[in-house]
Amino acid sequence: MNKKLISTLIVLALLIIILVAGGIYIFVIQSGAISERQEKLEELNRNVYDPEELNARYLALERRSAELDSILANREFNIPQNVSSIKFYNFINTIVADFPEVTQVNVEYIRQAPDKEFFFHEYKLSGGGNFNDVYKMIYAIEQSKELKKISKLSLSNLIRTEKDKVPLFLVNFEMLAQIYYSTDNRFAPAGYVENNLTTGPIYDCFYPLIRNEIPPNIDNLLDVQGARLLALIPEGAFIADTKGNTYLVWEGEQVYLGYLTKIDYDNNTVDFILNKGGIIEKVTLELERNN
Repeated sequence: MNKKLISTLIVLALLIIILVAGGIYIFVIQSGAISERQEKLEELNRNVYDPEELNARYLALERRSAELDSILANREFNIPQNVSSIKFYNFINTIVADFPEVTQVNVEYIRQAPDKEFFFHEYKLSGGGNFNDVYKMIYAIEQSKELKKISKLSLSNLIRTEKDKVPLFLVNFEMLAQIYYSTDNRFAPAGYVENNLTTGPIYDCFYPLIRNEIPPNIDNLLDVQGARLLALIPEGAFIADTKGNTYLVWEGEQVYLGYLTKIDYDNNTVDFILNKGGIIEKVTLELERNN
């Protein structure tokens, strides 16, 4: 056998070995990987959408989202997602910004706790001030768009007296407020609009009906006690107080602690209504005959 034939047989044997090895690698070793990629390719082909169909789906979802936002926005209260504990401080600062100096509010963070499927931040509010200021703050907390609840409230009266001034009848308060939030955004709209938190004054149930203190006559009004009716004229009545000062007053005019309610020209009298620390008194001055 010559060398040329031997070389040809060797090359042929090597080619057969390479083909066998390649077939084993492709059809045995890579068979699992090829099948997996084929399945993945088929899945991708199944999920291929037309751009127009995708756009139509997007517009439908956008309309549905707007409808849900509208429904949530029209609800009286919402529960926002992951509210910061600092937000309530800013809320209270906004409410009390226009309160007078006599009304003081302290806010203290207490804890964070769950409530069924929701969570809440709890705060302690304390201080004192005018009854209607305290009422406005309570109303704002309870009526805020983002759900807030006052779980505990105690009120007590407070009298503050400054030298040579009218005593102030105030209210001390202490309350616990819970600010609710959720871990997802299903319970609040994308756009936040606060409720109307303004409210008018109400009757101060802590203001005493009868008081020992009577405000001083700082405006130098006519003091009806001990006064004398000097004369009646079409424009009103001349009255002199105990110090000899003369005043011309007419119906409806303010006097010290009250008002002139009626001038009776037929009977030569004038009537006053006075509020003496919660006690309402009617005073009538009569024109002296020798005058």
